[in-house]
Amino acid sequence: MKITLISFDYWNYDQHIVKALQKKGIEATHIDISKFKYKYRSVFEKLKNFVLKTFFNKNIKKIKRLEYITNTLESLGKQDAILVIRPDLIPLAVHTKIKTFTNQYIAYIYDSCVRFPVDHLLNGVFDSIYSFDLKDVEKYGFKHITNFIYLEKQPIKTEYKYDAFIVLSPDERLTQLNSIAQQFDALNISYKFVTVSSRKPAGLYKSIEHTSTEIKADELKEHLDNSRIILDLVRDGHNGLSFRIFEALAYQKKIITTNASVKNYAFYNPNNIMVIDSKNPKIDASFFNTPYQVLPEDVYHEFTVDNFTDTVFKLK
Repeated sequence: MKITLISFDYWNYDQHIVKALQKKGIEATHIDISKFKYKYRSVFEKLKNFVLKTFFNKNIKKIKRLEYITNTLESLGKQDAILVIRPDLIPLAVHTKIKTFTNQYIAYIYDSCVRFPVDHLLNGVFDSIYSFDLKDVEKYGFKHITNFIYLEKQPIKTEYKYDAFIVLSPDERLTQLNSIAQQFDALNISYKFVTVSSRKPAGLYKSIEHTSTEIKADELKEHLDNSRIILDLVRDGHNGLSFRIFEALAYQKKIITTNASVKNYAFYNPNNIMVIDSKNPKIDASFFNTPYQVLPEDVYHEFTVDNFTDTVFKLK
């Protein structure tokens, strides 16, 4: 069986889908567009691209990136299935060409269609469309599936460097983050909160760290491992579960989240997950006093990348 994944895997989550397929003996290929780099052949081509972008809304680099997708598929040949993640980043004409390489063309959308509209791709382009956003599933009739646990399950720890951890880009969630940090200080709860952006945001609470350097996957895993609890603050209009939730499940750690939809899932346990109001986040200190309660194995497996691949590609 041959399966190809097409995605912009900036955070290295999507690669785990390919690895899970390969473990099942499937000939799986990842066309990772984030790794494609185009070098101008000359200064004249660079100048030409400037003119195209400025006056004609065209970009040679983007054109070559899309050609890279179809050229790679031509070299791979017919596929039993092709999955594309973030289909909004690919024009309709290119999707139509990609579809000629398979009889099962599938899309997975792991963000809100409010942020990344796909209305132009709904008229028979895909054989199946999956979404993690419950509101989009209801509105468009997509199939629902969550993000997934991509890490190996970790043993429960009893010693930690800090009580809570989060890393995020500063946006409308900054007010929430500042409020929670102030409450943690008042409650004598230790934490490592990090914002990542080119410039330090104005009004950042004194104990919150800031960096302009991207946090790599290994560094993120170290922080997750060192923390007692994972903090998950979702963007406005976000109705799906972020990877922070599934990282917490893998590390068997408790979660504090502003995502009320977490209550709809089989792994929800109020002992393990505290849901707070995004507009008025109040921390109950007693949440830190009880240990994590282990999930039943069948519930845990339901949210693994192994089950994700079985579901999306109908392997069982």
